[in-house]
Amino acid sequence: MIPTSKIVSVLAMSLLLVPLLALGLSAAQRGIYENPVEPKMTPALNVGKMNYEAYCASCHGKTGGGTDKGPTFISRIYHPGHHGDGAFFIAPKRGVRAHHWPFGDMPPVEGVNETQIQSILEYVRAVQQANGVF
Repeated sequence: MIPTSKIVSVLAMSLLLVPLLALGLSAAQRGIYENPVEPKMTPALNVGKMNYEAYCASCHGKTGGGTDKGPTFISRIYHPGHHGDGAFFIAPKRGVRAHHWPFGDMPPVEGVNETQIQSILEYVRAVQQANGVF
């Protein structure tokens, strides 16, 4: 007979691994999304894209695809239900301790203001939607 504690341990581990497998471990480990689709652009999204390119693209890649310096935003990890809009305002202002990806800590972004962050957020969410994140 298998001890109850072992069964509970195996079950708990399984419950932790299933969501990770659903995310696709190899993609999550790389943090890069190849060939992201650009959303249908509007004047407001063009402003967001310009701000994104000025403040975010050097690490997070063109159209949010990720680089060797920072992860893609085209991931379930950045789904609005997991990383809400507030996280996108806090990260550039305070920086972020590494917690999902192997890129290290994100430093605060110098010079970006709340209006620019809002436009970046709208652009990133449009990119995510165009690429099936939600």
